[in-house]
Amino acid sequence: MRLFKARLRALSDKVGRRMMQRTLKIGISARIFHPETGSLGLRSKTLQYLEESIAQWVMSRDVLVFMIPTVNTNGLVHPSKVRLRDYAKHLDGLVLQGGADVSPQSYAEAATRPEWNGDRVRDMYELELLHEFIEAGKPVLGICRGCQLINVAFGGSLYQDIASDVPAAIAHVNELYDSNYHELQFPAGSSLTAMLNTKNVPLVNSIHHQAIRDLGRDLQIEAVSCTDQIVEAVRYKRAPFVMGLQWHPEFHRASGAQLLDCTPILDSFLRAARETRF
Repeated sequence: MRLFKARLRALSDKVGRRMMQRTLKIGISARIFHPETGSLGLRSKTLQYLEESIAQWVMSRDVLVFMIPTVNTNGLVHPSKVRLRDYAKHLDGLVLQGGADVSPQSYAEAATRPEWNGDRVRDMYELELLHEFIEAGKPVLGICRGCQLINVAFGGSLYQDIASDVPAAIAHVNELYDSNYHELQFPAGSSLTAMLNTKNVPLVNSIHHQAIRDLGRDLQIEAVSCTDQIVEAVRYKRAPFVMGLQWHPEFHRASGAQLLDCTPILDSFLRAARETRF
């Protein structure tokens, strides 16, 4: 019996080591291009795509990246039984990439201007995806729109347009795109303080005209913009790792050493992915 238990323990340890050494598989939500009326060719089709920089940023830690498409079990052309929960079961973590505005309908409001209608179709897909990964106990990292979506998922709301709703705020988006920067501040209790361990005032890019207004339930503010206190990062307190960043960390290294090194955030996300495999 002692010999049997020793062999069983050795086999269990071997399996555990292999599980920990297996290359991580990280899913990234799809951006959606909707058909343009009157267009021909690809522009007449629904396209789902991945922005190159976010994929390369995650892959820089030698993990496999998979874009997660929307699923349609009632598809007329190619119906499928695959669901988003199947991706949550087989992948190790989720990144919600940036893109189109979150629709005000998703937080029970009407768009104050037509151009701020957002993408309700993508909202529904990503909200389901987010909840499936949280239900499966897998880590989630939201970037820009992804940060806003995490807030909306837990009952929060957004400023539809910072310039209109917070006139005293700095310009959080302009023609400089990812070369528009501002400083960050970490509130007391923020996990980013220890995670990043930076001695300088953190500097990040700013490419968003919408932002968190009312904070969702069980969320904690992790960072704010120094000048106007606009929320720049949040964390869901009832899960091991569900975090949203308002800036785009995938653009930082290419923009210069003066910007905040966000690889510790990526490493923490991937560490959580390894720890929740079992």
